[in-house]
Parts: sequence; structure tokens; C-alpha cells
Amino acid sequence: MLTRRISLFSLFLVIAAEALVITTSSWVLIASRGRVVEPTELPDDAPRTLIVLGAKVEDREAGDYVRARLDVAVDLYRQGRLDRILNSGNNSDDAGNEVTVMREYLVDHGVPPEVIVDDPLGLNTAATCRRAASEFGITEALIVTQNFHAGRAVMLCDAFGVAATGVVAPCGHCSLYSKVRNHLREALLSRPRAVFDAVRHSNE
Repeated sequence: MLTRRISLFSLFLVIAAEALVITTSSWVLIASRGRVVEPTELPDDAPRTLIVLGAKVEDREAGDYVRARLDVAVDLYRQGRLDRILNSGNNSDDAGNEVTVMREYLVDHGVPPEVIVDDPLGLNTAATCRRAASEFGITEALIVTQNFHAGRAVMLCDAFGVAATGVVAPCGHCSLYSKVRNHLREALLSRPRAVFDAVRHSNE
């Protein structure tokens, strides 16, 4: 009897987890539908502020994912599509000073320092979007990240008052292992938490 109860409880947990993943992924997809584009697909009237989401750095070198995002920022600036770039990340020593590394990369690739604004307290996507509105007065923006993350970023920024368009940063040089890991983490952890954050903020 006890074994049967444990089996039924385990089955219930699996079904509940699957329902949570499906529901939150659908929420994100619906909320961001039609608002995630490739860099070459940006409309002429796209916002001229770009938010670059931070990611892993090591030994003061941008990692594969954040470097791909920064490369999109550089390209869009060179095309005359941007007036302001907001670098947002964790600038603590433990995190490798993400924002400092991001600024240095942009400047080294020809972006004038005065175009760049730094948010050293963008500890996650929700914090980035919240602070973009509350601390930097941004009401609309492009937000660059990888495809698995872009819909969630758009949904969260909307929730915090920033009308966002996601711009996909291709990462052909990123490892297959990291891509699989990030897609799984996105579906199982990041999207459920993001939906919770958005709902909680709407009720404040």
C-alpha cells in the first residue's frame, strides 16, 4: 500500500511539473509572439535604445554568449540604428565584473563611451527590466540575447513597463552542450520563475 501511494504521488509530481512547464512556456510564447526578430529584420521605426543582457565572463574576457550579444550591439551601432546601449549585469568581483568587461568590449570595437550606460545591478533578467524602467527611464527598447531567452526577456520587460523587441544574437560558436543545458534550464526553471515574477509585479 505504501509503495502504491509513493508511486501515485510521484506520478502526480511528474504530471504537475509537466503542466507547469507547458503552461509557462506557452505564456512566454504568447506574450512575445511577433516581437522576437533577427538583427536583419528590425523595422525602420525600431527603438533606438538597446539593452544588452549580461552573461558569464572569465578572466576579464566575455564568454561566448555575451560576446555574441555584444557583437550584435556593435553591428547595430555601426549601422546607425542605436543612440544608447544599456549594459546590464552583475558587476561584482565574484561574477567577473560583467558590466565592466562588456563596456570595454564595446569601446574596443568602436562604440563611443558616451553612448554606453551601465547597470551593475542587473542581476537577472527581471531586475534588468525593472531597473531599465525605474532607474533609467526607458519605456521602449530592443533587448538582445539568444533565441532560447529572448521571449522571456520580452515578456518580463513588458511586465515592468518597457515595451521590448527581442533581438536574437546567433551563437554558432557556442558548444552543443551549453545550448542543450540552457534550453533545459530555460524551460524547467527560468520561464516558471519569470511568469511568477510577472504575475507578482502585476499584483503589486
